[in-house]
Amino acid sequence: MSPHSTKGASGMEDAARGDSARPMPPKFDDPLDERQYLKERLALAFRIFAKLGYDEGVAGHITVRDPVEPTTFWVNPFGVAWPLLRASDLIRVDNSGEIIDGGVVRILNTAAYMIHHAIHTARPEINCVAHSHSIHGRAFSTLGRNLDIITQDSCAFYNDIAHYDTFGGVVLGPEEGVNIAKALGQKKAAILASHGLMTCGKSVESCVFWFMSLEKCCRAQLMADAAAAGRGGTTVKISKKEAEFTYETVGTEYAGWFSAKPAFDMMAHEGVDYKM
Repeated sequence: MSPHSTKGASGMEDAARGDSARPMPPKFDDPLDERQYLKERLALAFRIFAKLGYDEGVAGHITVRDPVEPTTFWVNPFGVAWPLLRASDLIRVDNSGEIIDGGVVRILNTAAYMIHHAIHTARPEINCVAHSHSIHGRAFSTLGRNLDIITQDSCAFYNDIAHYDTFGGVVLGPEEGVNIAKALGQKKAAILASHGLMTCGKSVESCVFWFMSLEKCCRAQLMADAAAAGRGGTTVKISKKEAEFTYETVGTEYAGWFSAKPAFDMMAHEGVDYKM
């Protein structure tokens, strides 16, 4: 029997053994409890990004939709160091760009609002959006092309990554944010020309994992393209059939959430003050 004939719709779940012990995202009866949990996960996300070198001075932002008032979102205050960020430092922003709740430092990155407001508005099913100027994503974004499907990990982005081919400068106006959201469409990731990477997910964890994975995929392709060119050839692409099959295991929302769990568990262990 072909391995393709045993593929289940649940993807990553089918790759596991001992399903009764398989972890699942938490569920909440009280949206206020969910709000606090999401703020703590977002604080961990910033610390993970910082540990991986994705922070770049004051640039970059991750947002999570507020479960109590879904037209608002939580974001990092402008200029606060990511390795030190705590849940209590996060600020909540409404749909007009006003800070209505949150930490002591109440400075909003205009670009963060313009990009994330547009995406949260266009994608009501999405709860988390991440953007940063990570080095390999930034380098790849100058090539004027989308990601090639050349590795198992890149299959997570098969038909699920956009390429925004216009650089409109620093995003200080609503039009550029709307254009980025349009380019993203219904996909979970985008390469922003001469700018960097952006990912989104239904959970903080999946969004963060897609960013981590995409950054590594960009690095792998930069290396593979250079090695192939040095031999006078090109990289070997994964076939449509195999890419589709692999996507159903590594590219689902649950796969993203579950794959991020070790990084979040470790950061929660290291960063004891992230809830304060």
